[in-house]
Amino acid sequence: MPTYDFICNTCDQRFDVFLTYAEYGKTPVHCAHCNSADVRRRMTKVRIAKTEEGRMETLAENFSGFEGLEENPAELGRMMKKMGREMGEELPAGFDEVVDRLEAGQSPEEIESALPDLGEGDSDSKV
Repeated sequence: MPTYDFICNTCDQRFDVFLTYAEYGKTPVHCAHCNSADVRRRMTKVRIAKTEEGRMETLAENFSGFEGLEENPAELGRMMKKMGREMGEELPAGFDEVVDRLEAGQSPEEIESALPDLGEGDSDSKV
């Protein structure tokens, strides 16, 4: 059964209700906290799951113009932030700091000098 999110207009509490599609809109809903019938449906975000292949296709479409990014740190930072969101995975420690520095106009070389330990202790990096 689908879960529907509601907010009580009387006590302002959120609660979930399990209803079948046939019941939705026909069965009265009462607040799980104060039993009030003065409730409204809470619209939640919709999340669309993508396959790994789908995420990579989106990345390829969005980031086809890499030329010249090394001369434009701010644009490189914006691109990396967008790529990080698209990956849908936990990003390595320091990612946000590097992106923030790039967006502020700092060059990759300056960032590497300022953060010499960046990437150390990464289980994926093998010497």
